[in-house]
Amino acid sequence: MKHWHIDQVAWDRFDPSKLDRDVIPLVKAAAMVERNGDDYALYLTSVFHDDPDFQLAARHWAVEEVQHGDALGRWAMLADPGWDFEQAFARYRAGYRIDVKADASIRGSRTGELIARCMVETGTSSYYSALGEATAEPVLKEVCRLIAADEYRHFKLFYDHMKRYLAREKLSFPQRLRVAAGRIGESEDDELAFAFHCGNEDEAARYEHDRCIAQYMGRAMGYYRFHHIERGMGMIFKSVGLEPRGRLSRLAARGAWRLLAWRRDRYRAALSKAGAGDAAAPRAAAA
Repeated sequence: MKHWHIDQVAWDRFDPSKLDRDVIPLVKAAAMVERNGDDYALYLTSVFHDDPDFQLAARHWAVEEVQHGDALGRWAMLADPGWDFEQAFARYRAGYRIDVKADASIRGSRTGELIARCMVETGTSSYYSALGEATAEPVLKEVCRLIAADEYRHFKLFYDHMKRYLAREKLSFPQRLRVAAGRIGESEDDELAFAFHCGNEDEAARYEHDRCIAQYMGRAMGYYRFHHIERGMGMIFKSVGLEPRGRLSRLAARGAWRLLAWRRDRYRAALSKAGAGDAAAPRAAAA
């Protein structure tokens, strides 16, 4: 059951005078990734084909994910009235598909699959928290707050099922850590890069992964602050079986913050070198 409905958002409070132009391309891309939740639900129910409890949970999860995409897409059309969400999403679906009939997890086990889902929900809850806190536009702030709360609940959903499967499959700590690290590394794959392309570039433009991921990440990373990384690291630690709050978690968060700043600057440099100029440069993050 949904915890909120798209029609409950105060759309009439949209204030174009408070728009941050750099956030619009990010919202367009995120709308398509979220809206694609139906395919991920098909994949999950296929992998967990003999677990009706989890299948039901996955279907409910997908309903909320699709609503996230619809809400973000609606906001993006307010921010850019000439943009057509449905048309952009159709392009995305035509060019990016996952195997919805997989009979086994690509992570090697069901526990691994659920750890990977925890990583995704960790990233999205942190990301929408960061965007919501950074924007002054009241409707986007509300939408991001609602989505971030959903994503945190989704983390708990997948974590609870992961604990159930861990008791059966007995994945070792190194195995759990490897799955988590691998899924975090996939944040730069085609899913987001192609969504950025479909949402922000002309249909005649050739898709180039490196350019699109730099455009996306160079902007997105500028909105994070240290407390978002610190909270996310605690969730990662919890997922792999480590103490989520403590000296090791704090050290890992500081290291992740430095890595994020380095990657952000690397992406910005790549955009500048490619001649993207000020139009593609996001705001600087506070140290």
